[in-house]
Amino acid sequence: MERSKAMMVVVAAMAFALVMVVPRADATRFIVGANMGWTTNVNYTIWAQGKHFYNGDWLFFVYDRNQMNVLEVNKTDYESCNSDHPLHNWTTGAGRDVVPLNVTRHYYFISGKGFCFGGMKLAVLVENPPPPPTSSPLNEKSGSPSSIYRGQIVLPAVFAIGALWDAFVRVW
Repeated sequence: MERSKAMMVVVAAMAFALVMVVPRADATRFIVGANMGWTTNVNYTIWAQGKHFYNGDWLFFVYDRNQMNVLEVNKTDYESCNSDHPLHNWTTGAGRDVVPLNVTRHYYFISGKGFCFGGMKLAVLVENPPPPPTSSPLNEKSGSPSSIYRGQIVLPAVFAIGALWDAFVRVW
């Protein structure tokens, strides 16, 4: 009986962990500046034009870690390139920084050390994602995009949990 409870706790923990690591399928990771990265001589206003940034998306800053940084600032400091009091310093030291866009609001980023004056500044508006398209009732020959989405996430998760369970039972 005690062994059965322990197995159920382990399986529940594995299932929970698996569900937590499955990212939102429609989230986008934007490489800031595309192939140019986070550097001078790039107009980030033009780069951001026409892009929609949604709650749950990510910004990926790639830059020379020995020279530049990624600072989140307020609008006033963004406009004046003031890096003295950042809201958040996203710089990790690797030159590969990921910023989650997890609140619907304006975000303002600059590079300190004088690079902001050379154009290293980015402003984005993060919005809630649009509602999924409505679908007609399913028939046997077609599936709606939402049913395909659920199948792409849920079925692999079920198979992974089953495989973990099978491996666990064999070891136990």
